[in-house]
Amino acid sequence: MKVVKFGGSSVASAPQIDKVFNIIKSDPNRKFVVVSAPGKRFAEDTKVTDALIAYYDAVKNGGDIEASQNWLIDRYSEITTDLNLSDKIIEEIKKNILSLADLDVDNDIFAYDSFLAAGENNNAILIAEYFDNQGLKAQYINPKEAGIFVTEEPGDARLLDESDKKINELNNLDGVLVIPGFFGITEKGKVCTFSRGGSDITGSIVAAGTKADIYENFTDVDGIFVAHPGIIENPESISEVTYKEMRELSYAGFSVLHDEALVPARLAGVPIVIKNTNNPDHPGTKITTERKDNSRPVIGIAAESNFSSINISKYLMNREVGFGRKVLQSLEDNNIRFEHMPTGIDDLSVIIRSRFLTPSLEEKVLTELHETLNPDELHLEKDLSVIVIVGEGMKEHIGVTSTATRALSDAGINLEMLSQGSSEVSVMFVVKGKQEKEAITALYNAFF
Repeated sequence: MKVVKFGGSSVASAPQIDKVFNIIKSDPNRKFVVVSAPGKRFAEDTKVTDALIAYYDAVKNGGDIEASQNWLIDRYSEITTDLNLSDKIIEEIKKNILSLADLDVDNDIFAYDSFLAAGENNNAILIAEYFDNQGLKAQYINPKEAGIFVTEEPGDARLLDESDKKINELNNLDGVLVIPGFFGITEKGKVCTFSRGGSDITGSIVAAGTKADIYENFTDVDGIFVAHPGIIENPESISEVTYKEMRELSYAGFSVLHDEALVPARLAGVPIVIKNTNNPDHPGTKITTERKDNSRPVIGIAAESNFSSINISKYLMNREVGFGRKVLQSLEDNNIRFEHMPTGIDDLSVIIRSRFLTPSLEEKVLTELHETLNPDELHLEKDLSVIVIVGEGMKEHIGVTSTATRALSDAGINLEMLSQGSSEVSVMFVVKGKQEKEAITALYNAFF
């Protein structure tokens, strides 16, 4: 039995949805279908989710609400017309879109999530109707019916433990079940979303809860490449990767799969396959517990930009009990999460995603650290990129880090920082943002 998830580009238009129908129809084992909101149809297009954000802003700030409503209704109307669906579907979707304007955006902390979730929810209604209209028995299942109950954390929901039993009961229903991704329902009945891109998480949750044999995640590429094809021309594709390796790659910039989507599937032992909606016969990339071939030490190179580093130096820092705790306490007090913390005897750096550091927070945190730590030196460095080489085979090969640093040195790239975890699944390099592409190219040439 398979759980299948389709991303925004896969359900962006009527022709794409027809491809989705044919994929589901071709394999009777594909019982559960998780769908995203309609994505871009072409480069300059607007994603429905982004249009819903604009709609929310218009409601909250007194903007042109009608323009936002009409754009969204027209977008869904075009799809329903092209699919020859009855007027009742667009009328239902229209009612759903218009009703969002009645939410209490000033006082309801879940109102924003309700706006965002409407993209997936309306698309699931539409797609279930199309499947049924085409002779494939199907029904729309909302997250409450599915048992996807989550914590009360708007924009960052987590599944409640008691959900698994309810989700498993979906196996008792007949036909294809179409479930909207990206959100769940709190115990008080409020819509609460996962982090952006969270339809992958829904798919993984459903796969784990139903004890599926496979979780197929359909996107617009033939699986996963060893490096970004926008930087490396015709990079190799990866046929098989472990959960650990994929977690590292997803975290460091591989956008094919949300990094949090790996957890439910891994815990339940459900293999994930990344496939292409536009080329469904391609085997894609399989994500599983163990990789059969570990002969190659590095299986992928990922990178992400827009990091900042708080760099602290103080003589005899290592003898000062609680020094690191004070640094992290300041970040916690200001609701700032950190990504990495490389240290030396008298030096400590904290790497943070730049989006979490507003100008006012920068000044506040640096002032607090000056007062509590009395450092010899303290400064903030911006515009950094984190580049990661990943592979469980690294632990069995000597000299991987040496090969990488030599390649970067030969390319004239200065390393700001280097870090390797105890698991030896990845090695992280921090470079200036302007050198990111050159660094990726140098590492690719060294290992592939």
